[in-house]
Amino acid sequence: MFFFILTNNNSNKMFFLFILFFSTLISISSNSWFGCWIGLEINLLSFIPLISNSKNLLSVETSLKYFLTQSLASINFLFMILIKFSLLKNFNMNNIISIMMNSSLLMKMGSAPFHFWFPNIVEGLSWMNNFMLMTWQKISPMILLSYYFNKNFLIFMIIMNLIIGSLGGLNQTSLRKLLAFSSINNLGWMIFSIMISENLWLFYFLIYSMMIFMMISLFFLMNMYFMNQLFINNMNFFIKLNLLINFLSLGGLPPFMGFMPKWIIINFLLINKFYFLTFIFMMTSLIIIYYYIRIIYSSFMFNYFKMKWVNLLMKNNMSLINLSSFISISSMILSTFIFM
Repeated sequence: MFFFILTNNNSNKMFFLFILFFSTLISISSNSWFGCWIGLEINLLSFIPLISNSKNLLSVETSLKYFLTQSLASINFLFMILIKFSLLKNFNMNNIISIMMNSSLLMKMGSAPFHFWFPNIVEGLSWMNNFMLMTWQKISPMILLSYYFNKNFLIFMIIMNLIIGSLGGLNQTSLRKLLAFSSINNLGWMIFSIMISENLWLFYFLIYSMMIFMMISLFFLMNMYFMNQLFINNMNFFIKLNLLINFLSLGGLPPFMGFMPKWIIINFLLINKFYFLTFIFMMTSLIIIYYYIRIIYSSFMFNYFKMKWVNLLMKNNMSLINLSSFISISSMILSTFIFM
């Protein structure tokens, strides 16, 4: 069902979707940096047809912005590969090259401080394309980042991601931009998790993908794009409970599912006496949980009239919404038993 929604039952888009999946596999399984770069380029060229729509001018503008920013990062990445392995072999420039290569990969992921393109592009995409951008499109750059990184530079970038991701979402009214800044914050956690262990990163990434998919599928089924729709639409209690669980899980509040990988990372930080980093991680998570609770509290308290189109839409998609709610509640119960 996800593939049909994403491709709109279009055979051309379905072809590009499969190319997108294979390009990621090419990139992460290549035994040379040049092969990794080719995989990234195929990934870029296959993602643009998926997000572009000739009938929507905003979509065309978004795909052009995405192409320009990704091309800039790719050129920088290729240039650093050439410098490292062919042109300047005898010069000791490893630190500068590693910082520049890391910067290119971070720009491809939409990491702070190279994040300025990310919220604008997220705003112009559909929910399912946003899901691909926030999850699948981060796999290749993240794996390549783990091969060759500058530790001190990445720790500084992690702090930037945490602070910008948490503060950037405070004044947002668009749900897509809110999830974009949440993605930037979670990217800081993911970068640190891949510095610890690839298995930990995979665990964090799978749980994050599951949480973001449940959130995005709910917004997609209810046709929501802005925060005021959460207050205007008179949703039943079960859907509001689903929103509450998903938001708090995404924020990393115990005993929800999103707390588990964050708890492992904080535990590692405390064992290794990274107290300042632990403080930054915890404080930024508190800011995110604060504005998630503010949104949920308002949607629970406000109770406006029901509109006919909302009723019709909810009746058609009620089985899928109930399934999403069941998964959210089950994950909360399961994670509670794990912590016990």
